[in-house]
Amino acid sequence: MIPPIAQNLAAVHDRIAAAAVAAGRDPAQITLVAVTKTHPWAFVAAALAAGQIDFGENRPEEAHEKFGAAPPAVTPAPRLHLIGPIQSRKARMAIACRPALIHSIDRPKIARKLSELAEEAGIVLDVLCEVNVAGEASKFGFTPAGLRAALPELLALPGLRVCGLMTIPPFAPDPAASQPHFQALADLRAGLIQAYPQVSWRHLSMGMSHDFEIAIAEGATLVRVGSAIFGPRP
Repeated sequence: MIPPIAQNLAAVHDRIAAAAVAAGRDPAQITLVAVTKTHPWAFVAAALAAGQIDFGENRPEEAHEKFGAAPPAVTPAPRLHLIGPIQSRKARMAIACRPALIHSIDRPKIARKLSELAEEAGIVLDVLCEVNVAGEASKFGFTPAGLRAALPELLALPGLRVCGLMTIPPFAPDPAASQPHFQALADLRAGLIQAYPQVSWRHLSMGMSHDFEIAIAEGATLVRVGSAIFGPRP
């Protein structure tokens, strides 16, 4: 059974707009990435029919199967965001997905591999660096210090174009608990803008269904929302 996706999307957009206005921001500065991982193509089609364009998938193999099978007549075409960690052995499949943006560059090794494969494919990938600002052992991502150390190499890779940062804070029942982590990512970006002014740093990907309003208040430009649109994952 397909949930009321159009209605849910409208409600999420209303919440994004209200959070942006409350923070003194233009709602047009924030892109909603509808996270469709584990959900069928029928859910994507319903969201597309309601005007949603940007979709997030965690696993390259699922993204390739789902969006590679999308009917070519779909207009507008969906924009795929890869938001989960990418294993080296799945890097070629990630490239084959032709993502609009990869949110999860979490170590130099995968950055080098993706750059090499992107060069082979004759493309330049837009990517974000994932930062584990909370230092959770169970989470992927650079530490802030590790990212600063890796950036000279990352920015020199010819197949990648770094466009900003992403984080996933520790889950807490109270959304306000995410605020210091989102603020830390925004502060990190502010420092990187000073250190590397040649990089756009235009994106902060942070905030999910339970805390995206907090993320918007701290400067998020991309919010990754799944359950608030599509319901619980199967």
